[in-house]
Amino acid sequence: MIDIITKIHDRFSIEFKMGFVTRRKLRRNDFSVYMWIFVPKSLGISSDSYSNSDFYQDVKSNVRLITPRFLLREIAGGSATPLLKLRRSFENLALNPTRTMTAEYEYQIKMFAAITKSASREEFRHICSERVLKEDIGWLCSQYVDSCRKILSEYRAARNIINSPGVSDETMSCWYFGDDFISTIVQSHSVKIIGFLTGKGEREYSAAAEGLLSLIREENAYRQKMDYSVLSSDDPMHNRVMLFRFGALKKYVESDLFTDIPKKKDGALVEQLYFSIAAGMAMMFATIVSFTFQQKFGNFTLPFFIILVISYMIKDRIKELSRYYFAHQIGSRFFDNKAKIRVKDEIIGSIKEGMDFIPDSKVPEEVKFVRYHKRLLQVEKRISDDRVILYRKQVHIDRKALSRLSDYDSSGINDIIRLNVNSFLQKMDNPKVNVTSIAEDGTLKTVACDKIYYMNIVLQMNYDESGKGDLGRGNKNLSTEFKRFRVALNRDGIDSIEEVV
Repeated sequence: MIDIITKIHDRFSIEFKMGFVTRRKLRRNDFSVYMWIFVPKSLGISSDSYSNSDFYQDVKSNVRLITPRFLLREIAGGSATPLLKLRRSFENLALNPTRTMTAEYEYQIKMFAAITKSASREEFRHICSERVLKEDIGWLCSQYVDSCRKILSEYRAARNIINSPGVSDETMSCWYFGDDFISTIVQSHSVKIIGFLTGKGEREYSAAAEGLLSLIREENAYRQKMDYSVLSSDDPMHNRVMLFRFGALKKYVESDLFTDIPKKKDGALVEQLYFSIAAGMAMMFATIVSFTFQQKFGNFTLPFFIILVISYMIKDRIKELSRYYFAHQIGSRFFDNKAKIRVKDEIIGSIKEGMDFIPDSKVPEEVKFVRYHKRLLQVEKRISDDRVILYRKQVHIDRKALSRLSDYDSSGINDIIRLNVNSFLQKMDNPKVNVTSIAEDGTLKTVACDKIYYMNIVLQMNYDESGKGDLGRGNKNLSTEFKRFRVALNRDGIDSIEEVV
């Protein structure tokens, strides 16, 4: 299964969080994602102006393990798995503060903080979702506050376990990092929930909002006591440091979840072989011409010299045309980059990616149907006003290797792709265009109208349920799903993104 979460990351970047979720009964889990990007021709994006290297400069990909999933109230329970593992690692460290125990203690802090962050985020999203009944929101908020208080209390109580002479200040600092991070996350999600309740404007939510406010005030007082950073309304430099510190803490907590994927060119050996064949074909032509006309005109004659020069000119063209042909054949069969997915020096799978411009005639009909379904204007389909970029990705995950990583059960990997659209904005008109018309009193009036360009992205997601690695169309066990997103752009960046269903 492939989960997709799409959002605007910043003014110039779209984020696609692709979750490749494995089936535990299958050792081999294979996925493919085709991202069809329909760019208006007026933006001047083509294979001549926008190369593969330009595209990969605009695409940033981070691959990480999916955080083990627990409910927030489950973590808060005294017998919760993350809490038990945390305490056990603390007790082992206090009794035997070796490097191995220290590493396990630090790992459990990171995992506990990451799991709490994920669970808190899911709880926040659930409370704010449309599927939750109105009368349940207050109870859910109360449960959220209680669970957060219990988690913070249990984590802070665990500090007494390692408060011993054998544990150094540097080792103890890991606990403070986790404490600061969890506190910040709880506050952040609490503020977002209050914002949601305020937007509802219902008086019946006042008690829920007050409970969340109480939690935030408690954490602010605690953070000041512990000398953690607290947002200031009149100290920009302090806030800058606070934001930087949280970013560093986030990277620290999630460092054991991120994977190492050093990329290298796919099909490099085959490419060199084909290019050698191209050079050999060109040399064969030049040699045959040279031998043939040498026998006819002799070694040191003007006609032979002219023929020799012409043959070498044609030889170079044959070489370049052959290289172009072979490169095209390689591009259609191989990917641009490939990498092994490594976690703690363990290879858990592989990933490949490729990018090409695709002519409209070669875009599959099912992709065209998704692209033009619910179009803004009926004329859209008739004007063929798109250049089509295909970004394809193939992922293989070894479920057995994934299970060996740790005693936490991760369901797969997240591939977080950020597409920067700066290159698409260069030839756009001004974000506001003045349009003149006649007012009711007969005078001229000028209205500033938004100038918007629409870029459509169709995601085609394939998953082989047979465990044989067959992602071809003829596979009866191939599960395929389509999603379409309409991105509104102007010269200032991304205006909006919406899923078209």
